[in-house]
Parts: sequence; structure tokens; C-alpha cells
Amino acid sequence: MNARALLISFYSAPKTHLIIPPGAAVHSKSRQLLQLCPCQRAHIRPIYAGNGLFRRIKSGRVGADVKSEPCDIAESPPESVQFDKVFATDNDGGGDEDARMVPWWEQFPKRWVIVLLCFSAFLLCNMDRVNMSIAILPMSSEFHWSPTTVGLIQSSFFWGYLLTQVAGGIWADTVGGKFVLGFGVVWWSLATMLTPIAAKVGLPFLLVVRAVMGIGEGVAMPAMNNILSKWVPVSERSRSLALVYSGMYLGSVTGLAFSPMLIHKFGWPSVFYSFGSLGTVWFALWLNKAHSSPLEDPQLLPREKKLILHSCASKETVKSIPWRLILSKAPVWALIVSHFCHNWGTFILLTWMPTYYHQVLKFNLTESGLFSVLPWLTMAFSANMGGWIADTLVSRGLSVTTVRKIMQTIGFLGPAFFLTQLSHVDSPAMAVLCMACRQGADAFSQSGLYSNHQDIAPRYSGVLLGLSNTAGVLAGVFGTAATGYILQHGSWDDVFKVSVGLYLVGTVVWNLFSTGEKILD
Repeated sequence: MNARALLISFYSAPKTHLIIPPGAAVHSKSRQLLQLCPCQRAHIRPIYAGNGLFRRIKSGRVGADVKSEPCDIAESPPESVQFDKVFATDNDGGGDEDARMVPWWEQFPKRWVIVLLCFSAFLLCNMDRVNMSIAILPMSSEFHWSPTTVGLIQSSFFWGYLLTQVAGGIWADTVGGKFVLGFGVVWWSLATMLTPIAAKVGLPFLLVVRAVMGIGEGVAMPAMNNILSKWVPVSERSRSLALVYSGMYLGSVTGLAFSPMLIHKFGWPSVFYSFGSLGTVWFALWLNKAHSSPLEDPQLLPREKKLILHSCASKETVKSIPWRLILSKAPVWALIVSHFCHNWGTFILLTWMPTYYHQVLKFNLTESGLFSVLPWLTMAFSANMGGWIADTLVSRGLSVTTVRKIMQTIGFLGPAFFLTQLSHVDSPAMAVLCMACRQGADAFSQSGLYSNHQDIAPRYSGVLLGLSNTAGVLAGVFGTAATGYILQHGSWDDVFKVSVGLYLVGTVVWNLFSTGEKILD
């Protein structure tokens, strides 16, 4: 069969050029046939219908009318018939052509869609957590709760939160982060919406619902760490984690800002119903857009998939957890100890800051609440700035180990320095500035120890975060209680001295035993 018969067998049309309708593709075999006889000098040209913004071609028909001339099939095809350059597909590595033919909103990196969804999940996480600190005031008045009962209700959240730190990490590493994080958001959102009903039924029911809410939020951090370890390259790790954790800070700001307005206009139950319902919106987006790993996403562009799979070490789910091996590694214990030292100071400041403002700086309650928001905003800014700095240093050739040690040293020594200055300031404005700077320096830890789980054991990052965050939560529980005891028998300077001492211990342990290299495969 000659070249004319071969070409017309595909489709006969009175055209002098090749027609490619929207959604059409030339099969690789068809392409080869068209290239067999380069001497067909019809100057076949592709035409893209519409605006040309189409990603790939699924089906269609090809038509050409060529002038039959003798040809030598051994002759190499000229540039005018180099269809490989025009009809590049995923299998052919046509990433650049894909990028030009995809709408801009689909060209946005899918890994950053995952990061933004995790960011919004953490935003909701802290919104649902801090709303009780505002709503507890009218609730305690309505139900005649004593201060002891109020403290019991506030602490009941941590009962469930502690239970699922390690369990959530194991679950995420074995079944995938998408399912676990989705479960967590739905679980705590339902518990949030059930809170007003439980409060009206009775105190025991309210305590159970708050503990159940803690169970849902307890799996969030391990699940997030697992899914980002599979999606985010090392060169973008610090920025992505900083953005996600800044969602927690902004969630606190949002919750503290909107809760009083909702309570004033619609009553205290409205806070729980409105905040909880946002979780259903997030879950719908999560189901549609998220996948536990790039290998499971059929819509991921090949160029981005290649980048992720080349840069990320964690690609497979875990079938069993090597506990003995994990706990035998010094960098793992450096993480656990450093997380404890870090969270002792962080939880104390975030829990007792309004009291400090009110008792020491003589602010009224409104001013105390307002100035308590400022450190959250500072942390959100500093966390993202620190993430950008860390990733820039890594991209310029500085080792991951060195970068993690630098960032965490700032996260320890910065807060320690500003706490020591609080006893020397003369004005409330300077005290607030020291507090804000202390929290800003603290946020550099997001590019230090909080990024290190994925560095040293990407496949077990969920389990590692569960282990270290359990120590961090225990530090918050014990530190908050110890602060009350210290204040009863001492002063705020004594409280700050204990925090500074633990920051120094954490600095030494971190710089001696931590690493940015993978130690578990």
C-alpha cells in the first residue's frame, strides 16, 4: 500500500491541512504511519480549535489530502512532519506542551493544593478548639459551673487528644493520610456541633463530647505529616509545613475574633454550630481533590509527578512499625526531648498570657484578650518567613542537618532571650513587644524540629510526630499545672526561669543528637 492509501485510510477529507478538534489525539501508531513517507510535501499543519487551552487529546479522527509522489521510506522525516514535537503525550514526556494547553487554574501545582487543604484543616482545628475558651463564659453563667468545673471541661479535650497521637500516626502510615485526616475533621466537626446539646443534657455528656473532639483533633498532625511526606519535595518542606502550622495560629485568631460577635448576636450555641458546619464544606473538597500519594492521583500532570517521585523518599504505605529500631535511634529521642522542652514554654505562654497581662500589666479583660491575639499573628508571619529562609538555604547547598539545627536553635534561644527581658521592661508596651518577639522566634521551630520527622524517617513520619507530640502535649499539661503551683508560691520570674532552663536543655540536646539525614527506611 502506498503512502496516499495509508493516509486516506484514516479519513478522507478535502483539506490541505490536518484538523485536530478539541479533545483529539493522534495515536502513536497513526503518527508513525504519517512519518513513513516524509516526501509527502503537503506541509501538513496542526490546527487547534477553540482557544487552544486543552490538556490532552482522547479521541478523534485525522484527515489529510496529500499529493502522491514517489518516496524513499528510508528517508528521514523533515521538520514539517515531526509530529512527536506537536502531539506529545504524558507517555512521551511532553510536559511543556501540557503546560501550554492546560488552563491556568489546572496548572497550579497539585502538591500545593494538598498543602492549602491541610492549612485550612488546621485553621478549622484551632477555630473549633478555642471557641470553648470564649463560650465557656456565658455557659458557666447559665449552668452555674464553678471554676473547678470550668477547668475540668477545658482539660477534658486533652483526654482524647493524648490517646490518638501515636495511634493516629500508626493509622496514617498504614492506611494513608487522606482517609485519616478526613476522618479527623469530620469527627471533631460533629463533636463540635454536638457540644451545645451535650451541655444541656448534663456535665458528664459534655465531658465525653469534649474528649471525643480531642480524639479527632489528635490524628490531624500525624496524618498531615504523613501525607506531606509523600507530596512535598525536600526543597519545599519547610515552607509547606510552616504554611500548614500557620493555619493553626490564624485559626486561633479567627476563633477569638468571631466567637464574641456570634455569641452576642445569636447566643453561645451558634459558635459551635457555625464552626462545626464548616468541616463538612472542607470534607467535600478533600474527597474531590486529595489523594494519599501522587501515585494515586490520575489527574496529576506527569512533569509534577516526576518531580515529586524523584524528590520524595516516602512512596509506599507501611505494613508494620519497627518500634525497637525507631526507639533505638538517638535523633528520635532528640525529637521527643526537644518537643517537650519547646512545648513547655509555648503552652504556658499561650495558656497564661491573658492572666499575665491582667495581673502584671494591669490590662482589663478586653485588652488582655486583644493583646493575646497579637502573638498568634506574629507566629503566623514568622513561621512562613522561617520556612522560606530554610528552603532557600537548602536550595543553595547548605545541608539539611545544618539548616534544621540553625532554625531550631533560633526557636529555642530566641524565646529564652525575650523571656529574660520581661523582668527588666518598664512599660506594658515593651512587655507586649517582648511577648510578640518571643512568639515570633518560637515559630522558627516549624522549620526545625517540626520538619525533622519527614527528614529522618519519611515512611514513619506520622508515627514519629505522634511520639514527639505526645511528649509535647504532656509538657503542656504538666507545665500549665506547674505554673499555677509556682505562682502560688513564687512569682512570674520563677515561671519564666523554668521555661528558659528547658529551652537551654533543648538547645543542647538538639545540636548534639539531631540530624537532617534519613536514618530509617
